[in-house]
Amino acid sequence: MRVQFGAISECEPAGDPFNMAVKEFSAYFAGKLERFSVKLDLRGTAFQKRVWALLDTIPYGETRSYGELARRLGDVHLARAVGTANGANPVPIILPCHRVIGSNGQLTGYSGGLEHKQTLLRMETDYTGKILFNHGEDSPQ
Repeated sequence: MRVQFGAISECEPAGDPFNMAVKEFSAYFAGKLERFSVKLDLRGTAFQKRVWALLDTIPYGETRSYGELARRLGDVHLARAVGTANGANPVPIILPCHRVIGSNGQLTGYSGGLEHKQTLLRMETDYTGKILFNHGEDSPQ
């Protein structure tokens, strides 16, 4: 299969939010940015937006459980709904749904796959010096 794209000269210049996002992603992956500031125009239900706002409060290099986020929303029975809202997150990494784990400390659900979730968490803990994983194990403590 072969894919061709138009010449670069045919592309419109990227807007400022795009350039800011590119710079912020570069800084994030270099361990120099812990929280994104690029402006977002999120489309979702009122509940999804509440969950996504909570994601933005989880500190870099730390995790929270779905149940903990549900409690912060006022109903411990919303843990599965929190997981569903996480799955609908249109901007993973910017709104760090990879920082949400199961109540038993296990990595669960991530739109980019559990391997990528683990990689992001390891990267963040490497830069912060925080310990989320047992030596030689694939799950957080």
